[in-house]
Amino acid sequence: MHPPSGINRRRFFMNSALVGAALAAAPLALHAAGSNTATRKIKVGVIGCGSVARMYLPHLSACPFVEIVSTCDIIPERAQRAADQLSIAHAYPHIDEMLAGEPFELLVNLTDMQEHERLNRQALEAGKHVFSEKPLANSLAAGQELLALALRENLRLWGAPTVVQSPQFAFMAQTLAAGKLGAISAAHGIYGHLGPNWAEFFYTEGGGSLPDLGVYNLTYLTGLLGPARAVTAMTSIITQQRAIHGKGEIEVTAEDNAMVLVDHGNGILSHVQCGFNYFTPHEHDHTHQDHHTIDIIGTGGQMLLAGYDWAPHGVDLATSASPRLERHADDTKGYAWECGASLAAECLATGKEPLFTPEHALHVVEIMQAARQSQAEGKRVDITSTFKWPVMEG
Repeated sequence: MHPPSGINRRRFFMNSALVGAALAAAPLALHAAGSNTATRKIKVGVIGCGSVARMYLPHLSACPFVEIVSTCDIIPERAQRAADQLSIAHAYPHIDEMLAGEPFELLVNLTDMQEHERLNRQALEAGKHVFSEKPLANSLAAGQELLALALRENLRLWGAPTVVQSPQFAFMAQTLAAGKLGAISAAHGIYGHLGPNWAEFFYTEGGGSLPDLGVYNLTYLTGLLGPARAVTAMTSIITQQRAIHGKGEIEVTAEDNAMVLVDHGNGILSHVQCGFNYFTPHEHDHTHQDHHTIDIIGTGGQMLLAGYDWAPHGVDLATSASPRLERHADDTKGYAWECGASLAAECLATGKEPLFTPEHALHVVEIMQAARQSQAEGKRVDITSTFKWPVMEG
């Protein structure tokens, strides 16, 4: 989740942290339905204590299946501050010390996206389960190696985003399965703002608007329409230099503008656009905005997601039987974008599987990799990976 300015983002996360702590348990209550108490608490270590952690940590601390035992950050005072705020006993300045320190079962990786793959591998090699913010790895091949390592060691590996967990996704998937839109022909997703200014990793190799923003729409649309068969894309850099707090001007080397066309098979095409050069009149850090960010069209209807897919507000549906748009799934309490690590812990504690899977996360990694290849080589690129689909059955 990335508001368009560093100031807005920091204010949003700081103001939201206390509210998040109070509300964090609400999504978990849904997933723990039918069980009055957790069977056991999973010991969790959190690495990366920046802005994103300000939402994850309160959510985890309110989860009945979690005991946070340690924090870690390359800025030691940031790890200590996070630990102090939530009375976490241990704070470490380096992953080596964290892995050798207080024992834990699940690593929650909230670091810079270029570091995810390396740290995820190190945690798996140390015998830890892993939940990682996106992307899970920097390439499909590396991600598949991580998953194979996890399977060999009888460990679990998950990656954000978790957009398929929302009630809005459930409604849209059920509507499609019921055939209410007729034959599906096209879909569109859009996500963009003017770009973050508090860290340079968004704009350097391994970063970019695709793994930061486009990853959400690509996960949502493949979850609804099925795995990609092929990708054609164009990417570019609009703003050649960026002013970063504490760094001054840096050269942008990762795409900050992308258009991705996805072939889902059976004639179904979707398009995702994302970028760090989008003026938007919609407040990015307000999660109840009403504009549409996902649009699915068929021969018998149209369905539009209100709000961002990481913080959806409702679904507007029109069909040949009822041609005026009507609001459905207007529920903002049953899902939080930062719920993934809590659901991973619940899975480890109870065996209840979340809807998001590492195979789906890696499929989206391949799509983003193929998009860049398509731009470089000027051609359509076939996709080789897949995941269990439909995401929701019945």
